[in-house]
Amino acid sequence: MEGTESNGSTASSVVADWSLVFWTLCAVILPVLITLWCSFQRSRRQVLIRDIFRKSKHDWHYTDLFGQPSYCCVCAQHILQGAFCNCCGLRVSEGCLKKADQLFLCKEIMMRSNGGAHSSMPHHWIRGNVPLCSCCMICKQQCGTQPKLCDYRCLWCQYTVHDECMMDCLKTEECTFGEFRDLIIPPYYLSTINQMRQDKRTNYEKVVPYCRKHWMPVIILANTRSGNNMGETLLGEFKILLNPVQVFDLSKIAPAKALQLCTLLPCNAVRVLVCGGDGTVGWVLDAIDEMKIKGQERYIPQVAILPLGTGNDLSNTLGWGAGYAGEVPVEQILRNVMEADGIKLDRWKVQVTNKGYYNLRKPKVFTMNNYFSIGPDALMALNFHAHREKTPSLFSSRIINKAVYFFYGTKDCLVQECKDLNKKVELELDGERIELPNLEGIIVLNIGYWGGGCRLWEGMGDEPYPLARHDDGLLEVVGVHGSFHCAQIQVKLANPVRLGQAHTVRLILKSSKMPMQVDGEPWAQGPCTVTITHKTHALMLYHSGEQTDDDASSMSEQDHVREQTDEDV
Repeated sequence: MEGTESNGSTASSVVADWSLVFWTLCAVILPVLITLWCSFQRSRRQVLIRDIFRKSKHDWHYTDLFGQPSYCCVCAQHILQGAFCNCCGLRVSEGCLKKADQLFLCKEIMMRSNGGAHSSMPHHWIRGNVPLCSCCMICKQQCGTQPKLCDYRCLWCQYTVHDECMMDCLKTEECTFGEFRDLIIPPYYLSTINQMRQDKRTNYEKVVPYCRKHWMPVIILANTRSGNNMGETLLGEFKILLNPVQVFDLSKIAPAKALQLCTLLPCNAVRVLVCGGDGTVGWVLDAIDEMKIKGQERYIPQVAILPLGTGNDLSNTLGWGAGYAGEVPVEQILRNVMEADGIKLDRWKVQVTNKGYYNLRKPKVFTMNNYFSIGPDALMALNFHAHREKTPSLFSSRIINKAVYFFYGTKDCLVQECKDLNKKVELELDGERIELPNLEGIIVLNIGYWGGGCRLWEGMGDEPYPLARHDDGLLEVVGVHGSFHCAQIQVKLANPVRLGQAHTVRLILKSSKMPMQVDGEPWAQGPCTVTITHKTHALMLYHSGEQTDDDASSMSEQDHVREQTDEDV
């Protein structure tokens, strides 16, 4: 009897043990299986979405959270996440993507040819998700106030209309292209040009009357990798306001190729807005120089800047500000481009010839827009670039970039790697030898700003100094005593060592290796001869809307520049 009981208790304990093992395995394996299944479904869904995006005529982008209350254009349901089109502004839920592709046409960059020339086109209305604070073109009351899919917006003129105000005549009414009609390239213009090219006719000027008297089409060139990585957002906002064919991502297409659009537009009328840092602007200006070499001088555009880089000294000099962080609406940026004045910018040839290799190596040739330097600021730029190449993901913020520059500047104050520069170099201005005081750096300036917003040539402004301009064919040459001296100049506690102005600058590095930079592009250079001569002029746009205290002191200079430009025109 006792044996039977002991056998029963043993069997029940074994069952209990196996039951515990089973439920433990279930508790461990089941969440893993669920996670794997969800991961598989998510990846499968992403593949399907990417496939729809690839085949679609819309420029779809997926978001996990919309920035404002949004409703699906197909099912009219409120959505927190889904896809939106960067060109026409459609917003749809994930499940309605395919249906949206079939129901809604995106912005047409070129009208379909039906055998005749076009000089107008009707509105292209889409329903729902109108911009906040937009007003009805009929009753002048605010649109989009109801918590549902409601009201209409035209993709071209951006006019909005209430559901109850929408009439049949509006659906066929001619679109005026709205506030930015003078900047937009109409689809019917491109269809006409395309027909002319097929007929082997190139007198595109005759097509201009189809558009407007004061037409100044703009081309947007955005570098999505610049500074604070705002380029991606700006691309979408510009595509909604303009014809998508006018907007280019420089990470996907080179400026030289994008600027060929200028050859299909009226001569001397095109304006280009470069969204990026000073390096991006230099890249675009080099592409414009290539157009001159190809004999396309009459198509040369004027260049405006939206500063997305770290330093943005050229942008600051031309009145476009020290940096853009989304504080100004895109609409206002386009208004600024329309109102900007044309001026000229000197561009310089920097030739670096290594010593002892005159017959064996070709000299290195750079194009300078901003400045050339040898010494502590070039050393800071060299260390910064070396660090950024190792870990590029860390340098996606303008504040972080400036903090790294500050770190290397502080380090150089202690180490003084560039001391006794005056013993290592010889300087000639227009062929005249200059006796150098005890210096650590020499900076050759073409523009008013340097080092992220410092007016270096003026210094504290308490001493008389010759007037400096960026279109007079003259360079300003200054010396600095070190990184600490540079910092003092930036906060207006010291003046630079003004060495003079010249049309040609020649610098001979006699011994050792020193850091050099041209427009923020640094390198370590051995014994050499650096010669800086005038290369050409670039046609730029100057924005006079915003004035700082520093700018006020140089207003007479800018007025003189504009007066001279008007006389040239």
